[in-house]
Amino acid sequence: MTDAPNFGPGTDAVPNRPKTSLIAEDARTKGRNAAEKRFRFYGMAAIAVGLFFLVVLAVSIVRSGIPAFTQTVVNVEFTMTEADIETAEGMLFKTKMYAQFLNTALTDQMNAKGLEVDVDEKAIQRILGKTGGIIREFYKGNPDQMGEPVAFELSASSRVDGYFKGRVTREGFVDSRFLKLSDLDLVDSLAQAGVIQQAFNWNFITGADTGVDNPGGAGIGASLVGSFFMMLVVLVLSLPIGVAASIYLEEFAPKNRFTDIIEVNISNLAAVPSIVFGILGLAVFIQFVHLPQSAPLVGGLVLTLMTLPTIIISTRASLKAVPPSIRDAALGVGASKMQAVFHHVLPLAAPGILTGTIIGLAQALGETAPLLLIGMVGFVARGYPQGFIEGFTDPNSAMPAQIYTWAARADVGFYEKAWGGIIVLLLFLLTMNIIAIILRRRFERRW
Repeated sequence: MTDAPNFGPGTDAVPNRPKTSLIAEDARTKGRNAAEKRFRFYGMAAIAVGLFFLVVLAVSIVRSGIPAFTQTVVNVEFTMTEADIETAEGMLFKTKMYAQFLNTALTDQMNAKGLEVDVDEKAIQRILGKTGGIIREFYKGNPDQMGEPVAFELSASSRVDGYFKGRVTREGFVDSRFLKLSDLDLVDSLAQAGVIQQAFNWNFITGADTGVDNPGGAGIGASLVGSFFMMLVVLVLSLPIGVAASIYLEEFAPKNRFTDIIEVNISNLAAVPSIVFGILGLAVFIQFVHLPQSAPLVGGLVLTLMTLPTIIISTRASLKAVPPSIRDAALGVGASKMQAVFHHVLPLAAPGILTGTIIGLAQALGETAPLLLIGMVGFVARGYPQGFIEGFTDPNSAMPAQIYTWAARADVGFYEKAWGGIIVLLLFLLTMNIIAIILRRRFERRW
C-alpha cells in the first residue's frame, strides 16, 4: 500500500492545475520575463549614470586643466651693448638695470608698429613680473651675444595671463599693487601690435616648482622625474619580492595555521590606509635608518610596502588560474616540483602577473598621503637631479604631491596648474593601464 495518488491515463500530473501550453505564455512566465526586463533596464541605467558622471568628470578636468598648457608671453628683441654697460657703470649683473633697457626696447617696438603708447617702467614690471634675472642670466652665460639683437620670450604675470584666459575681467576690476586698470590698456596695445600673445607652455612640461608669487613659471617636469625614480624603486623591489612570496604561498607552502595567518594578514594589509604606510616610512626609513628625507628612494620604499599586498594577491590569482593538469603533466614526465612551477606554471601565469604589477604601480603612482609624511612636498622640487644616483637620493617631489601643493596655494594660477597636473598624471595612469591590457591580450592563453 502507498499513499501516493494514482493518476490514470489522460489525467493531469498535478490535480486542479490549469492546463497550459508550451507556445502561449502563462501569467507566471510573463512575470518572470517582466522581472528579467526590469533587471536589464536597471543594469543599463546604472551603466548610463556611471558613464554620465565619468563624462562630466573628464570634461571638468579637461576644461579646467587645458589652460595650464598655454601661457601669455611677451616677445621683445633686446640688445645689450658695451656702451650700455659703461652707461650703467658696469652693472652687468645687477637685475634692476634691465627694467630700463626693457622699457626702451618695448617702446621702440611699439613705435615701429605705428602705435604711440606711453610705456611706463613700473607698468612693465607689473605686466612681466621679475624678468630681469632671466635676461641677466642669459648675458652672463652668453657674453658673445653682447651687441647682437636677441629675441626673448618672456612670460607675463599671472594676472595678465588670467586676463587673456578670461579669469580677470574689466568689470569690477580693482587696482592693486599687482595690476592696475591702466595696465590692461597697455596690454591690449601690446596684443594689437603682436608683442604679447598666447603660446604653448613648454615650461609647464619641463619646468620645476616656483615660489608662491610666480605661478606662471611653475612646471611639473622636476616632480615627474621624481615620480619616475620612485617607480623604478617600486618596480625593482616589489616585483621579485611579490612574485617570490606568491609562488611560495601558492605552490610550496604547507596548509597550516601559520600560512593561514600570513594569508589573512596580506589581505588585511591590502586594505590598510596609505597614510599608515607613510607614518611607517617616516618612523623606520627616516628616523631610524636615517635615509635622506624627501628622497625618491624613501618614497619608493614606502610605496613598495603599500604595493606588495596588491601584487601578491594578483599573482596568486594568476597562478591559481593555471589548470592543475599542467602541473600533473609536468610531474608525470619526471619534472620536479620546482621545474613544473618555473618551466610551465609561471610562464602561463606571466600575463596576469604583469597586469597585476602594472596596476599596482599605477596605484602607487597616484598616492599622495604617504609622500607628504616623508617630506616629498612640491616646493622641494626646484630642479632636476645632477645624476642617476642623485635622482634617488636628492630631495625631490612627485606628481601627486606637486598637484596637492599647487591646489593648496591661494593664487588662481596655481589652481589652474593643479588641474593641468591632473591631466598629466591621468595620461600616465592611462598609459600604464593600456600597457597592462596589451600585455594580457598578447600573452594570454585560453584553455
